[in-house]
Amino acid sequence: MNVSVARLALRLLLSLAGVALVTATAFYAIPHNATTVGFAYLLLVLLIASNWGLAEATLASLAATLAFNFFFLPPIGRFTIADPQNWVALFSFLATSLIASRLSARANRQALDALERQRDIERLYTFSRAILLTDPVEPIAKQLARKLAEVLALDTVALFDRRTGEIHRAGPSDFDAMDLGDIDARLRDAASQGTSFFDSSRQRVITAVRLGSEPIASFAIQGAFMQDSVLQGISNLIAIGLERARAQDLAHQVEAARRSEQLRTTLIDAMAHEFKTPLTSIRAATTSLLSSPDQPLESRTELLEVADEEARHLQVLIDDAVDMARLESDNNNQIILRRELTDPKELVEDVVSALHTQIDSRPVEIRSEGSPPQLPLDRRLLKLALKQVLDNALKYSPPRSPVTVLVSNAAVGNGNPAVSFEISDHGPGIPAQEQDRIFERFYRGPSVKTQIPGFGLGLAIANNIVHAHHGELTVNSRPGETTFRLALPVEGSRK
Repeated sequence: MNVSVARLALRLLLSLAGVALVTATAFYAIPHNATTVGFAYLLLVLLIASNWGLAEATLASLAATLAFNFFFLPPIGRFTIADPQNWVALFSFLATSLIASRLSARANRQALDALERQRDIERLYTFSRAILLTDPVEPIAKQLARKLAEVLALDTVALFDRRTGEIHRAGPSDFDAMDLGDIDARLRDAASQGTSFFDSSRQRVITAVRLGSEPIASFAIQGAFMQDSVLQGISNLIAIGLERARAQDLAHQVEAARRSEQLRTTLIDAMAHEFKTPLTSIRAATTSLLSSPDQPLESRTELLEVADEEARHLQVLIDDAVDMARLESDNNNQIILRRELTDPKELVEDVVSALHTQIDSRPVEIRSEGSPPQLPLDRRLLKLALKQVLDNALKYSPPRSPVTVLVSNAAVGNGNPAVSFEISDHGPGIPAQEQDRIFERFYRGPSVKTQIPGFGLGLAIANNIVHAHHGELTVNSRPGETTFRLALPVEGSRK
């Protein structure tokens, strides 16, 4: 038997028992008159109506009318009434009981409806607050589905974002496996056509999410009956959440474009400044040769060596500038590797030599453990990656503190052999909450972005280069020591 039917049957029996109790008490135990008994019956009916409902109160009214007639109106013990005035009293009592029970039941129902509406408003408010606390890293639609299932205590939620074409599911259970294809199709149809679907037997609803008159998403819920006003409120809040995420994405794109433009301007200024030094040396050497062609052979050779060395330096600067501009797009598919067999330790020595100006008198130690094999890699790009990481270590550590570069055999991925480059410094360290973000483009920690100049692109570019070689770039940091580890697979690097 259904639980609600059993509960109703029990209440009906208790209502009859209440009438019997009042009758027995008034008839056998307490001195009475008909008026007193009538008010006692009326009070019982009102109590039943206010606590249970109209059906129980109606049954109690009829039972009380019959008992009142049989036990308290003459002739006693018969369902007849001798005095016509008692007929009026009897029907007045019955009418009063029924009207009072109906009014009480209606008031009780309205109070329950008001409580339900209040509960719905509180849930919608909680859901709206959850929208404001979404994590920008995780897809907003996925978070909305999860929060909707949690706040409204739903069995299953599915949210389809028309912009991304993805369906995100949440809740302690899922839709029936046989229904999944049909539900997915209805979600897409609702998001494109603005349609709705209701299945009361399963307490399932599929409806569109609109922004203005345009459907932008749809959601399916199962596990609770929802008023249309609540469904509309959920739809509006989901639309606000999705639009807020879209606005944030647009703001990030605008900020990225602004920073990219600022970066290009700064790179041009930096290149102009960097180019002046080798060009000045080359110009001085050639001017000296042209002005004094009869110089001794030794002097002319020295000037030509200076011009040749500065020309090579200028070529390196131009190559780095071109690579930076190409890699700034943050698209690994655009990185074309020109591999050549390279000795890892020799590569590090070249990088340290190229950064002699930034290193100045800093103690930079190059160590090698084991016998790292030569790797087929893009020598120029990997030098650029190592430069970015080493320059980062120099900038963010005290001026006289040592920097160590360790080249060793290691493992990457599922234990595949690799060559590791570990660059360690003794700076203040990177907070744990920032370590997962330092490889993002334009990200700079709040504690350093106002103290040390930069754009937050160096580590992102190094990470792209390492990933293009199927390697890993990781960081391990604590106060007083930070180590960046570039691991390149020995076998994977040949792919």
